[in-house]
Amino acid sequence: MNLKKLRGWPLTFFLAGVTGLSIAPFYWLVVSATRKDTEVFDWPPKLLPGGSLGENLSHLEQKIGLLRVVGNSLLVAGVQTLGALVVALLAGYAFAKFRFRGRTLLFALLLSTLVVPEQVVLVPLFKMMTDFGLLDTYQALILPGLCVPFAIFLMRQSLSSLPDELLDAARVDGAGELRVLFSVVVPVMRPVLAALSIFLFLGSWNQFVWPLIALRSPEMHTLPVALATLHGNKSNTDYGAILSGTALSTLPMMVLFLVLQRQFISGLLAGATKG
Repeated sequence: MNLKKLRGWPLTFFLAGVTGLSIAPFYWLVVSATRKDTEVFDWPPKLLPGGSLGENLSHLEQKIGLLRVVGNSLLVAGVQTLGALVVALLAGYAFAKFRFRGRTLLFALLLSTLVVPEQVVLVPLFKMMTDFGLLDTYQALILPGLCVPFAIFLMRQSLSSLPDELLDAARVDGAGELRVLFSVVVPVMRPVLAALSIFLFLGSWNQFVWPLIALRSPEMHTLPVALATLHGNKSNTDYGAILSGTALSTLPMMVLFLVLQRQFISGLLAGATKG
């Protein structure tokens, strides 16, 4: 028994080292966010937090309107995530549980869009938003992200494993399709929806290229775009403030994960526990 324990120590040390290497950049980010700009590139690096976090955040508020851009990001990411979840749930339910002409072809076309790089559609998307008069608005940021092919694919695959008998029983009791969907399907699919919501929120929150193209006024900037405007040459770039904003940008994702972690882990493990 002791020999088995000794054999496990090398693996334990290896995993501890990998974990440390993974956490080190994030720890350096947090520590640097609390340091003055002149201390960020000190050598040897300072490994303990400083006392300049409030000052750095104050500089961010003065330069980019920190509260406003964080509010913009939360609004766009929140509405887009909720809308994308609803679209994915409805489309996935239709593809998984309804038989209609052209279903296979439509699903194949949907999957084909997964191989199209985002950069390819930027020009057509910009032209569409210009024609609709939506540039420099929240709609320009939210609408393109409401239909996410991967989210629809994931919901369709998850709903395909849901027994039809469960849905038929609800229909026999007089429930309409929307009631079946939200009263029967949604509670069962809660872990998948929680996992998907984290991925969707992360993608929307970190989006940079399209907001940079679609937005014109600083008042509409999201946090990634606003932080990018602070970069200049090394002599006039406030790295302390930038790192503070970068560290702050991780908080919503951490909070969302902590709230949904049980459902998130259940959703990731759902496939491993089947058959």
